[in-house]
Amino acid sequence: MALLHRADLRPGKLDLLAAWLPGRPWFAGEAGAEVTRVAAYRFDDPAGEVGIETLLVRAGAGPVLQVPLTYRAAPLDGGDEWLVGTTEHSVLGRRWVYDGCGDRVHAAVLASVLRGDAGQAEEYFEVDGVREVREPLMTVTARPGTDVPAVGAVRRVEDGDPTVVVTDTVDLAVVRRPGVDVASSTAVLTGTWAGGPGPVPLAYAVAD
Repeated sequence: MALLHRADLRPGKLDLLAAWLPGRPWFAGEAGAEVTRVAAYRFDDPAGEVGIETLLVRAGAGPVLQVPLTYRAAPLDGGDEWLVGTTEHSVLGRRWVYDGCGDRVHAAVLASVLRGDAGQAEEYFEVDGVREVREPLMTVTARPGTDVPAVGAVRRVEDGDPTVVVTDTVDLAVVRRPGVDVASSTAVLTGTWAGGPGPVPLAYAVAD
């Protein structure tokens, strides 16, 4: 379950992405245009240390882009290449925001989801000690593959569309422009959101 805070972020997530996205090789849209959120979903870090949120956004009139993000209370060792930026959270303090494709925690959790051992996190606020559940902005569902092993480390990242995360046990692909065809796989994560094209592949385990 993902505990959310009613907080201010300076700069905001979309402001960070507006500066970061045009430099990505898979970027499509209008450089310099306002970045707007289309939908989003979250996973839980079993250790409770790293926030894991995936945003679906578009730059101006461009196509929908998928950006997994991780939020950390300290810099990710060796993660400078994947740093989106830092932000000041009015409750949690400074947060380091990373492209999740370069973060081992995101890779480990994604593999767990594709294996069927985890799923979309329920999002909630705590108000005067009472839990208020927030309706998800989209729904993600895994068609699990029992052959997806646990992940311990990220070896390298091939930053294209899809972005392929090469780990110590399995290659994971993250679709950057949801809605396009992807390679077949026994383990696929699909998503549905209001106004979207229906269930579309978001990530999958790369078949051998």
